[in-house]
Amino acid sequence: MPSQDTINLLLIEDEEYDVIRIKNTIRPLDAKIKVLDVVSDGNDAIRLIKEKGSVYDVAIMDLNLTGGLMGEGLIRGIKEIAPSIQIIVVTKMTINVTDFELANRLIKAGAYWYGTKYPGDIEFIYQPTDFILSIINASEKSRIENAWLKSNAKLVTNVEHILDEKKIIGESEPIRSLKNDISKYSKSDVNILISGASGTGKELVAYNIHYNSNRRFENFVAINCGGLPSELVESELFGYEKGAFTGADKKKPGLFEVANNGTVFLDEVTELPLSAQVKLLRVMQEGEIEKIGRTGKIKVDVRVIAATNRNVEEEVKAKRFREDLYYRLNVIFINVPDLTQRRSDIPLLVDHFLAHYSKNMGREKPSLDADALEVLINYPWPGNVRELKNVIQRLLFVDQERISVAQAKRALGTVVGEEQPPAADDLERIFMSHQLPLSQMETMIRERYFQFIRKSSSSDTEAARKLGLAPSNYYRMAKQLGLK
Repeated sequence: MPSQDTINLLLIEDEEYDVIRIKNTIRPLDAKIKVLDVVSDGNDAIRLIKEKGSVYDVAIMDLNLTGGLMGEGLIRGIKEIAPSIQIIVVTKMTINVTDFELANRLIKAGAYWYGTKYPGDIEFIYQPTDFILSIINASEKSRIENAWLKSNAKLVTNVEHILDEKKIIGESEPIRSLKNDISKYSKSDVNILISGASGTGKELVAYNIHYNSNRRFENFVAINCGGLPSELVESELFGYEKGAFTGADKKKPGLFEVANNGTVFLDEVTELPLSAQVKLLRVMQEGEIEKIGRTGKIKVDVRVIAATNRNVEEEVKAKRFREDLYYRLNVIFINVPDLTQRRSDIPLLVDHFLAHYSKNMGREKPSLDADALEVLINYPWPGNVRELKNVIQRLLFVDQERISVAQAKRALGTVVGEEQPPAADDLERIFMSHQLPLSQMETMIRERYFQFIRKSSSSDTEAARKLGLAPSNYYRMAKQLGLK
């Protein structure tokens, strides 16, 4: 018996004698099976289900009713309104008891079970045990489907929330074109290569592609290839078995295994060492991963979206990136424009970030002087949208109701990069113009020095080496500074 106390029925029957027969048949279980409502017309049944459909587990309906709506049309009508209600069809058409074509049509329309009232001179439904069992099983199916629908509704709500959090702000022509590409390419399963300068929002684009795709309810796994130590790349991407090497005291699923049926986003893909590129190519070609310490292969179904701020063709020519992997990744190419290519979006971005971070800080959103906005619009933005986001957060620490030109310039001054490291007199000038608390000054100088080293390095790996940091620590610190 189902776990719920009662099974609630809607009876759709236009002959009183047949209503009595159905009630007589279920009477031995009337403590568990309840006929909540009886209607004699298909249209009345639809109206009733619209009003309180969620209370019914099972609808029992005659195949032929007087009135306009009956048979397969009524079944489809009920299913469109309340998909979890299971429908049992009973009929006097004894000639069609073995009519498999009719039964198939009814099941295809959405019926759960099909039986007969034959013979007509008894006070019970023919084969009452089968009839009652069909009600019990239908009610279990109803509850399972209802739970699935609720779970699916939560997933849909979660996806909508993620898309709202990750929405791309802007109405400029380059952004309209980008949004159109996302809408178009998210419907397919092909691999995508995203190009764009640092801070333009390449990961944001990848999020939007995944959560608008058919894989939206599966995992989206983002990997920063530049933040993976070279000796750990293989184990992070593909995992290992327990005992595969010293210290492997338990098995570890790789990120491709975690993302099975979903999407893997390979950020800074050109930072992958050549040995890892070979294994990645094999995974993309064969749909199989080889885990360290495992002889057999594991099948995976993963969509790959990769991103880079480098010219991949130049990396291929320099033999730093495999040509065959490049062509495997570059089925679809998407370029994310620099902020200077869409200056008309800056007011929208400023307003969005002011509202977002003000809400997070529990304060009213400040207004911005027109001249101050003009300063932000005309700034070169070498760090693109990420830099704009950081500047807005700095402006909110001023904690005033109105942001002036001077405050906007001061916030920009704390992030201005330089082609050469500052000399002693330059530092003194910085100290005089920005007399900040020690922690803020340390952050400002560290940020500027990180920017200088990144500009003078061919890759993040080289920048990490110059700074004397492990790649993972370099990535972590760059992220803390808002540079990743």
